[in-house]
Amino acid sequence: MRADELDERDLQLLHGLQIAPRATWTDAARILGATRATLVARWERMRASGLAWVSAQPGNAYRDVTLALVEVDCLPGTRAGVVRALCEDARVVTVEESTRGRDLLLTVITRDMPALTEFLFDTLESLPGVARQRSHVATAVHRHGSHWRLGALGPAQEAAFERLAPATSSAASAPPQFDAWPLIEALAHDGRASAADLARATGHNPATVRRRLGRLLGSGLVSFRCELAAEVSGWSVSSTWTARIDPAGHDRAVAALATLPELRMCVSTTGETNLAMTVWTRTVEEILHIERLFGARLPELRVRENAINLRTPKRMGWMLDSAGRATGTLVVPAALRPPG
Repeated sequence: MRADELDERDLQLLHGLQIAPRATWTDAARILGATRATLVARWERMRASGLAWVSAQPGNAYRDVTLALVEVDCLPGTRAGVVRALCEDARVVTVEESTRGRDLLLTVITRDMPALTEFLFDTLESLPGVARQRSHVATAVHRHGSHWRLGALGPAQEAAFERLAPATSSAASAPPQFDAWPLIEALAHDGRASAADLARATGHNPATVRRRLGRLLGSGLVSFRCELAAEVSGWSVSSTWTARIDPAGHDRAVAALATLPELRMCVSTTGETNLAMTVWTRTVEEILHIERLFGARLPELRVRENAINLRTPKRMGWMLDSAGRATGTLVVPAALRPPG
């Protein structure tokens, strides 16, 4: 299946699942004016082709984990081997190959700062082929991939899916009082798995799984994200920007950036620059448009650099092919493991 074979109904379904990744097929069919069977067939077709997938991610808006962006320079001729090794590491959730300023950009998520330190000092520095690394620890996550939207739904449909999405807790709830890892691991592979699917995957009684699933989802330990291959979105050019903003203008800058439909990720960081952003555009030329917008709306934002991400071998744990499609191989992020 090719991306150009997707029709408007497919894109509407994907937009709806971006908003409410675990919406029932019955509810989605009611909103989209389709039958349940039709939506199931559409989804299975796209999922089997690696064009779209739903998986579990760390919950509570990343407040309970440590996130860092790590720039890596490789020795000549070693990039491919370094990429393979990093893709196998569960602490490295995303690997991007860049155009300038660095060879690789890693998104690293660990349970806490000591675990990040262990990765940076003990693993990364000793990895054959790594020449240098520079880390930027996130002090706040303002926007992430779960917030980005396709823009295929009308306002009424979008609002209807919003009503299906669970409310975001303002504080972490107590972790469930059972071994949640089997459920979390199964949901990482298929975030839309039903209780019956999860019972088969974990070998537990379906009634027990239903109770445990409800407690897990209520705990805030996990969230869900509908991911798309770049060719599906139409926004196939990804670029990462680093910038500096004075503390007094920080909140205003973040609020203004959040209005950009191209903005995929925005985090405050430590280091020489204190803001990092990922922007998706339809063409390379549109990057100039983004630069002009920054200049017009946020003249106090001092961009240090922007670099195009040429290839993404791994995104949030999933291995991708050269077209950005999920290959079916997942390295479950280490930060998804429950505490303790």
